[in-house]
Amino acid sequence: MKNNTYFITGISTEVGKTIVSAIITEALEADYWKPVQAGELDHGDTDKVERLVSNSKSKFHPNAYALETPMSPHAAAEIDNITIDIKEIKVPKTSNHLVIEGAGGLFVPLNNTQTVFDLIKPNYKVIVVSRHYLGSINHTLLTINALKQKGFDVFLVFSGNEHKSTESIIKKMTNVPVIGRIDEEPYFDKNVVKEYAELFKDNL
Repeated sequence: MKNNTYFITGISTEVGKTIVSAIITEALEADYWKPVQAGELDHGDTDKVERLVSNSKSKFHPNAYALETPMSPHAAAEIDNITIDIKEIKVPKTSNHLVIEGAGGLFVPLNNTQTVFDLIKPNYKVIVVSRHYLGSINHTLLTINALKQKGFDVFLVFSGNEHKSTESIIKKMTNVPVIGRIDEEPYFDKNVVKEYAELFKDNL
């Protein structure tokens, strides 16, 4: 089986990208990499995913940029007195599947000219995490259409409480494969992540 790179993006912030990243990492026993971490440096997304993954094959690669402030990367970098240089964001070498977690949505700025979108290479499979809120249909369609226009393989994961009419219209209007949905769980630990990994595995 050939190794794939999966880029996890969201329709907004706080939609469940890190949980989805942990589930996909566990399902494929993949490596995980968060290129740009902004804020929570002592408990960043890499630490969170590592704590939720049970298999012993996954490796967790260091951030290319670890910024102090929980803000948009361009602003957090400014506070740290640096400019994010996309050429310095080098994909880790691995012979395994790789899960890459973006920051916020596709058009979150990294510097004055480039966004998270610029980190996604043509051969990546892109998983969009969509969560229902007022405006989420628009955000989901905009995100998926932008990816489709560039020719990416796009997949969807729904997170949070099920909202049938929202999910149904998104599926009809985008026609992209849905890997699965993640319910509003009381908590996420290794066992919960492993259960979802089993459910999602066949759709990856």
